[in-house]
Amino acid sequence: MRRVAVDPDAPQRDAIEEAAKWILAGGIVAIPTDTLYGLAVDPFRTDAVKRLFDVKGRPDDRGLPLIAADVAQVETGMIPLPPLAVRLAERFWPGPLTIVVPAPAALAAGVTAGSGTVAVRVPAHDVAREICRLAGRPVTATSANISGQHATADPDEVERTLGDRIDLLIDTGNTPGGAPSTIVDATTTEPRLIRAGAIAWNEIERCLQRG
Repeated sequence: MRRVAVDPDAPQRDAIEEAAKWILAGGIVAIPTDTLYGLAVDPFRTDAVKRLFDVKGRPDDRGLPLIAADVAQVETGMIPLPPLAVRLAERFWPGPLTIVVPAPAALAAGVTAGSGTVAVRVPAHDVAREICRLAGRPVTATSANISGQHATADPDEVERTLGDRIDLLIDTGNTPGGAPSTIVDATTTEPRLIRAGAIAWNEIERCLQRG
């Protein structure tokens, strides 16, 4: 594994380009987000997704969350957002809200785990968003850990546990950590909480009531 130190406030373009190239080539890249470190692969490549499941030891009945550069990338790279998802995205993106939306057929099957839906968000982290931008598509962002172990905000821990299994680690130092993103199902007319997290459910309800 190659480890590249990156200044989160002024990220070096060559490091971001290297991460994007690895992802598009089918590699696995550990990247920082606004919560924890995640593992990024191209969600449209079946081989890369399979390798990611193998690296994590992740059960194949659990789909993979995605991150994107912005709302436009979600809609052009995947599928137009349902009205409910648009309202949530306008209020909470970039930020730690993951929205479950209908999945495009082009995604690798493992990303959706046969559900027909996919979880996506736009993180409040410049490096993560820029990697998506240069890759030209949303990427996976499942936590950078072995399944069943604790997710981490520490790049040293990522290297210790996954260094011999991944291709590149983009090291911006410790990420903010804290609670993971809140996950909300927006595939129907009424939102449904899938996982409690950094954004409180009552805050989401207030946002929708104001709409």
